[in-house]
Amino acid sequence: MNVPNHIAIILDGNGRWAKAKGMPRGYGHIKGCANLEQVCYDIKDLGVKYLTVYAFSTENWKRSREEVDGLMKLFRSYLKKCIKISRDNKMKIKIIGDISAFAPDIQESIHKLEEFSKDYDELYFQIAMNYGSRDEITRGMKKMAQDVADGKLSPDEVTESRIESYLDTAGVPDPDLLIRTSGEQRLSNFLMWQLAYTEFYFTDVAWPDFHKPELIQAIEKYNQRDRRYGGVKEE
Repeated sequence: MNVPNHIAIILDGNGRWAKAKGMPRGYGHIKGCANLEQVCYDIKDLGVKYLTVYAFSTENWKRSREEVDGLMKLFRSYLKKCIKISRDNKMKIKIIGDISAFAPDIQESIHKLEEFSKDYDELYFQIAMNYGSRDEITRGMKKMAQDVADGKLSPDEVTESRIESYLDTAGVPDPDLLIRTSGEQRLSNFLMWQLAYTEFYFTDVAWPDFHKPELIQAIEKYNQRDRRYGGVKEE
């Protein structure tokens, strides 16, 4: 089986999964978070080198105060658990997105986790928190514009690779495979630059029920794709 170098996942369906079981949405997020822990081990076991997940978007602040508060509590717990997950998997962890919107203690946990895991290299794990692709590109272009104004960068030096260097994912290869769970078929403002030539896989399985067999099935479907990157296959 040809394993993708980089898999990105939109973790969707936690709330609907919980509602179907007569439980509050927060229960679904707790179970979804627990599943993400296991998927990190599964991803490593399959030989994938990069994993990027969409945990909290810039639009998710619009949800109810109760749900957002519950997610913040879950982030506090999960970021601490990630120390062990990182150690077990020799996994480098980076948070992408604008973390300045989070409470100071969450920002501190993010910095501690990134510092703790910075020298691991067997798996690279990106967690998108307060992330939106439009916001990422806007922030990157503001930095680029400032560098041009300061004389650090000339307009002639603005290339695709230069733009990529200003994004949150700088230095990380683009995803080979995007998985979105729970039946929705849209990007929802996730990695829009990076997914230009990524293969998409959509499944009706909600995130808390997306386990290793479903992951393997997604990879098998990926192996059936003919990736030509805009070119034409020679006959």
